[in-house]
Amino acid sequence: MKAVRFHEYGGPDVLRYEDVEQPVPGPGEVRVRVAATTFNLVDDGIRGGYLQGPFPVALPHTPGIEVSGTVDALGAGVEGPSAGAEVVAFLPMVADGAAAEYVVAPAEVLTRAPSGVELTDAAALPMVGLTAWQALVDDAKLTAGQRVLINGAGGAVGGYAVQLAKHAGAHVIAVGSPRSSAALRSAGADEVVDHTTTDVTDAVTEPVDVLLNLASISPEELGALVGLVREGGVVVNTVPGTPAPADEARGVRAVDVFVRNDAEQLAHLVALVEAGDLRIDVARRVPLAELAGVHAEADAGTLRGKVVVVPTPA
Repeated sequence: MKAVRFHEYGGPDVLRYEDVEQPVPGPGEVRVRVAATTFNLVDDGIRGGYLQGPFPVALPHTPGIEVSGTVDALGAGVEGPSAGAEVVAFLPMVADGAAAEYVVAPAEVLTRAPSGVELTDAAALPMVGLTAWQALVDDAKLTAGQRVLINGAGGAVGGYAVQLAKHAGAHVIAVGSPRSSAALRSAGADEVVDHTTTDVTDAVTEPVDVLLNLASISPEELGALVGLVREGGVVVNTVPGTPAPADEARGVRAVDVFVRNDAEQLAHLVALVEAGDLRIDVARRVPLAELAGVHAEADAGTLRGKVVVVPTPA
């Protein structure tokens, strides 16, 4: 089969589109015929060798931690899902991923793919959708009537976060660039702040209950945003390089999010998609053979939107 792998850490040029042996599912595993995988920034960090501490992958390594596809074979002891089932999953971070024609995965991480959505596009849901869900529901405990400020809302996680917060009945203030303004309004944002022309601390005139930070900003900038959170509120941060600051004097707690696999939560997100309450947005599809180019765009800072990667030409 064809796969993209890197045999050494480095820039996008270390990614090779090559022939590899088709994987065989072990006990408790299934093999999935890949419809699509995606690019995430963590893929860039793993390939570059910056994340060897938390993610010690074995080389050569196949990236791709989100997947959609069809169950192709079952390992010993697997009772479900059955062969032929269409599934989505957030794959284990250090195992070989889905930038390939086939991937093996633990059966327990798989969730039924949403109906009414192209199976390729469904790959854009698992990891980023779970990040938004866990940040807002598990960590922020967001409830109806609260005010939430989402900084960095124009990215893939932000798009889901805006929709989920609005679905929860919150008043949503989304911070993004002019390029993402229309999409954020369409996703349900009540207010959109253009950070390229406006200081967010000036634009937000009433305290918020929840600050969700998804943007790589300085500790000073994040600290200024914390000042917008009411007493007893919460700061939730998904950016590892800038830890969330608490404000103990005002009872503002801080949570740093690291997304975890949860098939039950993913199934809930799938149900929201099927009900029309959550939209999967895909910027474009690219062939697997061109994955290195997507990594190069990310390195150059020119990558826009959520990209899905398909084993056959897009």
